[in-house]
Amino acid sequence: MKELLEELERWGADVIFGHAKGFRASLARFLMWTLSGIFRILVQLRLWRYRSGWKPQHHLGCQVVAIGNITVGGTGKTPVVELLARSLRDQGRSVAILSRGYKSRKLDRPQRWRDAKGRPIPAERMPKVVSTGEALLLDSKFAGDEPFMLARNLDGVSVVVDKNRVKGGLFAIEHLAANTLLLDDGMQYLDLAHGIDIVLVDAGSPFGTGSLLPRGTLREPPKNLRRASYILLTKCDGSSNDELIARIRRYNKTAEIIECAHGPIHLENVFTRERQPLDFLKDKWVGAISAIAVPEAFEGSLQQLGARVEIRRRFSDHHRFTRKDVDKFMQRCVERDMQLILTTEKDAVRFPRPSSMDVPVFFLRIEVEILKGLEIWDDLIRRLCQPEPAFESVLRNRHAYRI
Repeated sequence: MKELLEELERWGADVIFGHAKGFRASLARFLMWTLSGIFRILVQLRLWRYRSGWKPQHHLGCQVVAIGNITVGGTGKTPVVELLARSLRDQGRSVAILSRGYKSRKLDRPQRWRDAKGRPIPAERMPKVVSTGEALLLDSKFAGDEPFMLARNLDGVSVVVDKNRVKGGLFAIEHLAANTLLLDDGMQYLDLAHGIDIVLVDAGSPFGTGSLLPRGTLREPPKNLRRASYILLTKCDGSSNDELIARIRRYNKTAEIIECAHGPIHLENVFTRERQPLDFLKDKWVGAISAIAVPEAFEGSLQQLGARVEIRRRFSDHHRFTRKDVDKFMQRCVERDMQLILTTEKDAVRFPRPSSMDVPVFFLRIEVEILKGLEIWDDLIRRLCQPEPAFESVLRNRHAYRI
């Protein structure tokens, strides 16, 4: 059943991007186009409910920064969240990342937690605590890929998972001493009021397919970029973005715009954590295996680094690899005399150890580099790192949302 659903998901993606042909694909596109019109109305109606005050937002009395996008996947959000969290942590902020934990598994039983007075926290008020900043408490199965990856890479930053991020935020403030909340993939999460909205736009594909879900990859119409406080153009290649910036300015005339690149910095062994420089890939025969939204970009980056990508295996986004999956791929690579197996960092967190380690398995470690607008980024960090006394009166008088 799982394989059938994944096959349908892949076919749906082919329909959206125009790769699938024939009568069935054309009919599916027509139906999706009709549903996209309904989706547009629902999106705007939902926004109106919050703007008009008919649907109240919750204020937890601390800094809340939402990092998100108007398209589905592929903008390089996780490295940006990591950079922001690390920058704020290094400036003395107590940071908690709030995530919904997409495709994470429900805990068999809630984690046990006690408040400062030693009283147990009721199960209904407990989110999933992935990391306290000092200890990693959950694996990727229960945390979700991105939350686990962030928790593993960020000492001193707590990571909390719950679909109700008001609940998660309140827990982080009261029990993890957080004074700054980063709302991962939070542009569309409006129950919790955002002080600042950082919206990511992929410079290579800024508005996805141009259509709203389910016909396309837009979560919201481009005009909703007007809600952004800062816009980060991601995956820039150094060429001019003036035309894209001019288009963005039609929707948002005031947001600060930062241009950045996402690039690999080294290779890391999935199991031993051994690191190798990027030139280690040059002229190596490799097999690429991934389960991400845009595998072509990953495979292309390997080729740009000089790798000879001979074997490719793509799974649906967030696919949880089984031992059978990796053993089968390992065998293919052995039979074809591959020298390395490469995957992404996001995939590495759910990559089981093969039965036989005949070919070493590495992932590409990706980080963000700011190309233009570093002074804007530094000013944002300064803005978020105001002295604590500036928030004391707010914290004393905050409206605490209780579950």
